[in-house]
Amino acid sequence: MRNYMKKILLFTIVLGILFVQTGCGKNGRCEQPEPLTKVKLILDYLPNTNHTGIYVAKDKGYYEAEGIDLEIIEPVGGISNALVATGKGEFGISYQEEVTFAKTGTEKLPIKAIATLIQHNTSGLASIAEKNIKTPKDFEGKTYAGWGSPAEAAVLKAIMKSAGADFSKLNMVAIDSMGYNALSGGVDLMWLFWAWDVIPAQSAGMNLDFTFLSDYDSRLDYYTPIIVANEKVIAKKPKLVKAFLRATQKGYEDAIADPDGSVEVLEKYVDTYDLHLLKKSQEYLSKKYIDDSPHWGEMKPEIWEGYMDFMKENGLIEEIVPAQMCFTNEFLPYNDSK
Repeated sequence: MRNYMKKILLFTIVLGILFVQTGCGKNGRCEQPEPLTKVKLILDYLPNTNHTGIYVAKDKGYYEAEGIDLEIIEPVGGISNALVATGKGEFGISYQEEVTFAKTGTEKLPIKAIATLIQHNTSGLASIAEKNIKTPKDFEGKTYAGWGSPAEAAVLKAIMKSAGADFSKLNMVAIDSMGYNALSGGVDLMWLFWAWDVIPAQSAGMNLDFTFLSDYDSRLDYYTPIIVANEKVIAKKPKLVKAFLRATQKGYEDAIADPDGSVEVLEKYVDTYDLHLLKKSQEYLSKKYIDDSPHWGEMKPEIWEGYMDFMKENGLIEEIVPAQMCFTNEFLPYNDSK
């Protein structure tokens, strides 16, 4: 009798294990795991340390844990806004000025910013120190190389005007490659990003003079880069937007806590970069993701309003729209506890 009871007990334990392993309930029905939702994120540029948290979240399975099968798409000609607006991707990486253009132009795009990746604008104007270009007045008679956007010209014109300099005396040229090496040639001035341009330039032995744009005008401390979403996705799939941002935030929190480890994850996906320079870039940006903000990804209306005012003042846009048309914080994880 005792052996019989032992066999019954053993059979019950084995049966329970089988139910757990196969996802079967007491009713005998086996439940299949929920399929992952396929989601596309379109980058603004080639993968770099701005995007580290995204790759960390993907590599560590944070998106999968939220039910998301994330595909990261590298850009074609920097048109992430248009691709997201036309439904080619649910999310994209963009910039505050581009979203402002999208919401104030004649053909408005159905996109909205849902998080910022960096709290402050880390870009500025750089020149070789030996050329002694110290103030905007010194820009006169010099050659500036850029990507040829209207916003770029408007910023330079405003900076020079505020310093009493003549913008017409600045020679502006567009070049295909925006690498800092152009400063070693016939170029005097460039618009560079600290983490992706200045650090490599300094590592290569260049002695640069660099001034952040926000030092010229506080309104130029705008959000760049940011995450945008298709407005239909926001309206119809708010849970997906929240899940995407929860996973993304975890990736950036890891990048903040462990810069070296997180950049090694990034390097697995973009192994053409020098790991030493990636680590230097990551060390800098890991301090900038949240910076002085109480929450990752949070945006302030006054930042959107300030740069919109600058754009209107300098003829880049014809109208001012409410900042809430351009961005929202409602899907960020810190709102989950409210």
